[in-house]
Amino acid sequence: MSRSARLAPTVTPSLRTLTVALSLSLTLTLGLTACSGPSGVHATPGSAGVGDPYFPKSGNGGYDVTHYDLTLAYTPDTSDASDTPETRDSAAAPTLTATATITARATTPFSTFDLDFQGMKVNSLTVDGKKAPWTRSGQELKVRPPTALRKGRTFKTTVRYSGTPETITDPDGSDEGWLPTADGALALGEPTGSMAWFPGNDHPSDKATYDITITVPKGLQAVSNGELRSETTKGTGAGDARTTYSWHTPQPMATYLATVAIGHYDITRTTTRNGLPVYVAVDPQEAAASRKVLAKLPEIMEWEEYNFGPYPFSSTGAIVDRGGDAGYALETQNRPFFPGAPDTATLVHELAHQWYGDSVTPKTWRDMWLNEGFATYAEWLWAEDHDGDTAQQTFDALYKGTYFDDKADDDAVWAFPPATPTSAAHISDSPVYERGAMVLHKIRRTVGDARFYDIIQGWAATHRHGNANTADFTAYVEKMAPGKDFTEIWKDWLYGNGKPARP
Repeated sequence: MSRSARLAPTVTPSLRTLTVALSLSLTLTLGLTACSGPSGVHATPGSAGVGDPYFPKSGNGGYDVTHYDLTLAYTPDTSDASDTPETRDSAAAPTLTATATITARATTPFSTFDLDFQGMKVNSLTVDGKKAPWTRSGQELKVRPPTALRKGRTFKTTVRYSGTPETITDPDGSDEGWLPTADGALALGEPTGSMAWFPGNDHPSDKATYDITITVPKGLQAVSNGELRSETTKGTGAGDARTTYSWHTPQPMATYLATVAIGHYDITRTTTRNGLPVYVAVDPQEAAASRKVLAKLPEIMEWEEYNFGPYPFSSTGAIVDRGGDAGYALETQNRPFFPGAPDTATLVHELAHQWYGDSVTPKTWRDMWLNEGFATYAEWLWAEDHDGDTAQQTFDALYKGTYFDDKADDDAVWAFPPATPTSAAHISDSPVYERGAMVLHKIRRTVGDARFYDIIQGWAATHRHGNANTADFTAYVEKMAPGKDFTEIWKDWLYGNGKPARP
């Protein structure tokens, strides 16, 4: 995520009325315990939430999702700005309908389990094809399977629901979830927005593969993660022709990185020099302003592979929507999202997240610096290699308080340690980004360039498509640089309060 973009004023279009029917078929592995039914399984309820330090209700205990299959159909609002309230009420309401199949494996016996799902009406729910009772409280959708399930068993849960997907306001004041746009809609999920448009296990510790299929009126495009498998149009009459886009993400992805962008886009399909597919979707209003920087995408990818190791996914690209459609850029997997034309540094930042954040994903939201510190340091390294300030010069300017134009921004770097943000409202603040990058630079100065690049490439390779936390990282660094003393870095720079006494 780009902090500077995220902190920009957020312009949120008024939420149009949508009708959504989504059939979500999940195969989960859930861990719960209480004697239940003829199965004879001793199972108890799964936990609501995984105990994240900042978002304790996010995620759910007892199961591990391995695949989401979401099939969405969207019809936009047919009214326009000139309509009166009466004619607007009679216009066809926007609708979103869907079917989703998710596969997972139970980690313990269970009698009930939770899904994260906020808003919208649940119309029906089945487990392995049989009706199952359910209740709702806040973001928790609690399901009781007809019989308790054993540890290790896979099963399918189908949820049909309808209504208006919500725009969720984060603790830091930014908007996510389902964001209506002038010509469609945009789904963004960091940190908790995915639960606004599909039920799931909404925590970064549970990653899965995805198939996302979106049907929209002919003339609109629908862009998502992974690779476009097919694009088909059916219907010939005016108003009834619809185009279906089927996207497949074969590598594991956290729920917060899933995206759908519906609207008018100029589509460009190319490949990098090593044959990696590049799919770029740009709103026509942003095409001219974006052209020059997006032309650098293959060069940036090549540079990042050289520095960070093999690219962890099977395609790359970008989504550029209109400025104001969201208040921040986001590292949505395979193709980052940008609200308006990005600058080079922001493109470098979000593409670096494909290694650090998307492939190596934090175990909890406390570990955000492992995403943002790495992506920010990637900006410093790019500048250093392309006739800009060296990483040392950037580090020194931050330490001296001359990096930002505003002294308050310089002081904010030292507000809290990067490894322990003070609350959920501050996981995207400056210490996580700038001071996180300073920790990496201190490691680089301690071990030298050759060993430093071994460390950051090895870190990405060791935890490829997995999860890791700060303790995993510090242990890995010490293992990779035996004989080096990192006590001061961990104590003063990573976990210490205030500005360290020595740069």
